[in-house]
Amino acid sequence: MAARILSIVALTLWLLGFMAESSSDNNHVYSPCKDTTIQRSDGFTFGIAYAARTNFFYNSNSSVQLSPCDKRLSLSSANSQVAIFRPKVDEISLLTINASSFSPESYGGYMVAFAGSKYAARSLPAFVANSTFSVTSFTLVLEYKKGRLQNLYWKRDGCASCKGKTSFVCLNNQDCAIRTSNCKNQGGSVDCSLGIQLAFSGTDKHESVLNSWYEVKNLRQYSLYGLYSNLKDSLTSQYNKVF
Repeated sequence: MAARILSIVALTLWLLGFMAESSSDNNHVYSPCKDTTIQRSDGFTFGIAYAARTNFFYNSNSSVQLSPCDKRLSLSSANSQVAIFRPKVDEISLLTINASSFSPESYGGYMVAFAGSKYAARSLPAFVANSTFSVTSFTLVLEYKKGRLQNLYWKRDGCASCKGKTSFVCLNNQDCAIRTSNCKNQGGSVDCSLGIQLAFSGTDKHESVLNSWYEVKNLRQYSLYGLYSNLKDSLTSQYNKVF
């Protein structure tokens, strides 16, 4: 599933078009900034905002992180972008953002996943890229309780996937990264398109257990790339030692 990259200002207009073309699932909330409850196999809309790390905190106070839906952040006036996704609940998905049309380092280099308003949930800011290093593979877990989103969190493997691989650098003992100068959009040979392996945990509004996270735990971090033929030229297939 590829992302739609939008400025904050363009988000509302895009959602109007999205509602018209959406499939007939039972969740008819299409904005990432509105509350909803879900059941298995519904679509669920959430966003990932890209900006400088300090832009996700109220008045640059590192102890008060707000949702990108909160107007007090003023992301629309900052150097930021938003990617919108609508995966099917409790299916393992691979979300992609094409590096040929988007460079995270140009928008502050950090990302936050978010959804909801009164019941706003947001992840911690995750480093993606700067002029030196780029992280291209992540695992994001959406956690629910009785169908209401409670949390979004990045699941790291402590660089186990690239241990001993000279093509990668382990950042902060948690993320496998490559040098940004090796990326195609910087004149290198590697496709640094961003890939996010998505899974669900908790219960839906009927208290049915969401199982996809338990399935992901049994897979290696990069294993899903091999299942998608249209990603043969991604980072992990170019560096086939990762598998």
